[in-house]
Amino acid sequence: MGIGVSLILIAVGAVLAFAVNVTSSGFDINTIGWILMIVGAVGALISLVFWSSWGGVGGGRRTVVDEGPATRRRTVVEDDVV
Repeated sequence: MGIGVSLILIAVGAVLAFAVNVTSSGFDINTIGWILMIVGAVGALISLVFWSSWGGVGGGRRTVVDEGPATRRRTVVEDDVV
């Protein structure tokens, strides 16, 4: 689940929890709204934790230059942008 889906779940959950006032038997719309907001928040946190490993902001770049078998020299450049 990405950031976009998480934000949609939070928005739909907030509407159901705070804006909808329906009385029904069997299930509570407000409780479903709270559950959707919690699931969206957890999904957003997990997405932010793994953001750098997915190539988002802060992802490092690694360039390998092999100068051939005659020289036996290899240059590795790592850029860590924090």
